Amino acid sequence: MLSIPTFPEAECEILQSLAGYSDRELVSLHQQHPEQGKFFTALFCRYGAIVHSVVQHAVESQLQADYLFAIAWRQIFGELRQVKLAAAPEATNWQNWLMDITGNTIERIEVPAPAQIRYALNAAPPPLWCYLELALDRVPPLSRLVVVMTQSLKWNEQRISAYLQGEGQTIPAAEIPAYLTEGYQQLEAAVPDDIREIYLAK
Repeated sequence: MLSIPTFPEAECEILQSLAGYSDRELVSLHQQHPEQGKFFTALFCRYGAIVHSVVQHAVESQLQADYLFAIAWRQIFGELRQVKLAAAPEATNWQNWLMDITGNTIERIEVPAPAQIRYALNAAPPPLWCYLELALDRVPPLSRLVVVMTQSLKWNEQRISAYLQGEGQTIPAAEIPAYLTEGYQQLEAAVPDDIREIYLAK
């Protein structure tokens, strides 16, 4: 039996203050204020357990369930900006939409074997992952490339420098840390303030 994870961010004061908002209000606020991440995160905390319980039935391991769960929420995040919820009944309408997106994700995604998954739910909860991806798109290309090579590929300065030279960019290995530091600073600055407070304050 796979377990449903806990969502400690739900205890954050920012999200607690949104407890009285309806689903439709949270969706509307998310659409009206894309520079804020708390409305999407509040929906995630409210329905995370339900979505996880659904994806569990499609996989065999906890790692696969967490991975598919995160992919489903990325899909929800991507489509939430355009969704228009009917006037009533609110709860049924919203939950049906949420389950439709989750079901479509389960059918569409081929989940890798556990040994191939490099995702950890506790390291990158879906809201943080979604907003980090948006922020990464705003980082200048060279700094972004250095951050991705360092974090995702685990390349050292010499290897990054050699790769860039092969691509026609002559940057000495000794200068790579400066690009990395600049990339991290730009990435952090591009993450919404409330997401930084919810997930990165500690």
